Amino acid sequence: MNILTIDFETFYDRDFSLSKMTTEEYIRSKQFEVIGVAVKVNDGPTEWFSGTKEQTKFWLGKYNWAQSVAVAHNAMFDMAILNWRFGYKPKKIVDTLSMARAIHGTEVGGSLAVLAQHYQLGQKGTEVINALGKRRIDFSDEDLSNYGSYCVNDVDLTYNLFGCLAGDFPVSELNLIDLTIRMFTEPVLELDKNTLIRHLTEVQDAKARLMDGIDENRDVLMSTPQFAELLRRQNVEPPVKISPATGKEPYAVSKTDEEFKALLEHENEAVQALVAARLGVKSTIEETRTERFISIADRGSLPIPLRYYAAHTGRWGGDDKVNMQNLPRSSPLKKAIIAPKGHMVIDSDSSQIEARTLAWLAEQNDLVEAFERGEDVYKIMASAIYGKPEDQITKDERFVGKTTILGAGYGMGAIKFKTQLKTFGVDLSEDECKRIISVYRETYPRIPQLWREASSALLAIANEQTAPLGRAGVLSVEGAKGIRLPNGLYIKYPNLRRWVNDQGKEELVYDTKKGKAVIPNRIYGGKVIENVCQALARIAIGEQMLMIAKKYKVVMTVHDAVACIVPDSETETGREFVEMCMRIRPKWASDLPLNCESGVGRSYGDC
Repeated sequence: MNILTIDFETFYDRDFSLSKMTTEEYIRSKQFEVIGVAVKVNDGPTEWFSGTKEQTKFWLGKYNWAQSVAVAHNAMFDMAILNWRFGYKPKKIVDTLSMARAIHGTEVGGSLAVLAQHYQLGQKGTEVINALGKRRIDFSDEDLSNYGSYCVNDVDLTYNLFGCLAGDFPVSELNLIDLTIRMFTEPVLELDKNTLIRHLTEVQDAKARLMDGIDENRDVLMSTPQFAELLRRQNVEPPVKISPATGKEPYAVSKTDEEFKALLEHENEAVQALVAARLGVKSTIEETRTERFISIADRGSLPIPLRYYAAHTGRWGGDDKVNMQNLPRSSPLKKAIIAPKGHMVIDSDSSQIEARTLAWLAEQNDLVEAFERGEDVYKIMASAIYGKPEDQITKDERFVGKTTILGAGYGMGAIKFKTQLKTFGVDLSEDECKRIISVYRETYPRIPQLWREASSALLAIANEQTAPLGRAGVLSVEGAKGIRLPNGLYIKYPNLRRWVNDQGKEELVYDTKKGKAVIPNRIYGGKVIENVCQALARIAIGEQMLMIAKKYKVVMTVHDAVACIVPDSETETGREFVEMCMRIRPKWASDLPLNCESGVGRSYGDC
């Protein structure tokens, strides 16, 4: 197949731009215009073209997109234009931005300019700055020629960058990039606008009633103790932080507290409303997201914007200001996402995959075998905690066992465990939580041993040495490169170093980026194992997703779940096929017991 590297230059001004709009909104807007486009066939000379929409479509038609690999930097943008505006779909899509994110994480940056500089490929031009506010007819011949040279240079840089990144990049991951981009550029899911409008009204009315019910609204919201009590009434334990000055734990409910701001996306809309009001935000996440969905419904089907390798564990993240990864389980928004006519949605969730992967990686064989036999591991844990037979375990005791299995595997301490339980309405003493954590570690001793191995692995990475980690043949610690995963990519800890925190305690940190700022992020053995288990689970699910995609259109992935559409006539056989795929074990983990649950519905929310 030919490799066609492409880049579009489009109209923008101060109000109409990707900095002010989503990609979907921008490309589908009536104001949208292609100024020009450049295409390179393999390593041949890059051609530039500028013309009307009809002329551009005709010019693009001379390339055999249906039998070619299309390469772009930020392919979500260029491939959406190619399909939505001109009707061309490539055989394969490659995105150098996604590839760079997987290889470099936060070490280099994702812009074409920064990556070109890193690989010494040349300089990206600045002519785009001069295009501000100019329609195609506003360019002089000289200016259009200069803009064309700028676009040609971008294409050449992108092609050469692909050459630098492609060397050892896993083919399976290239296929996942293709699949991820197509969820956005080839959308099939529809939106039920009437359901969305009803939901928006209900959300706004509920928020108004909630705020009306708070006496002396502003004073209550701004009083930290009173606000904390409001959260508790919604079954949310207010987040706390350790004061460097006093060592005490005041409430963390300010604009700078990340855990507090995360409550803006809480599944309880009342919690969203309270937090938004305290932070001075006019609309809740549920309101803005619903309004955005209504706008999308007016423009067409629902593109699913996912950021490939959003986390250094390889997991996907939300993108384009529509976080599909964080739709509350019971949100009516999910009910408004419907399959195209003649189809059903199948959503399959990999059951307890992180807990299973952790037990398998640690070679905690009794727990692995319990998963393999389909036993109730939560009751088994509760039986050890409460010292009584499994058949006498109550529903509440089983819940504690479940929380322990799913939460204590990464070194969680008693205080955090207590807070987590309290979030779910279970209030245990700190001493009892300490006892439960101790029982977990004594019951499954190979898991704490794995944390200790990971702590040694961190020191090896910091000292550019090698070290063992987990089950033989699965992972390898390769000095400064980080931890090599079965797919050939790495979990990286850039600039890993010792650090003295505000309490005077020495710990290991590595650099993460937040915007333009570089933030030291604490890392320890239990956290490394969490990273590793999430990465392994994500690799397994990625492989399963590619299997499903060979037969059915995959439309979304959320954490440990995969959603696809099947024809009405294949609902049952399709569900069986999807579940079969979700139970297939990776070649690198042939004895990892996997299982799944699935649902089928006309809407995503019915699954």
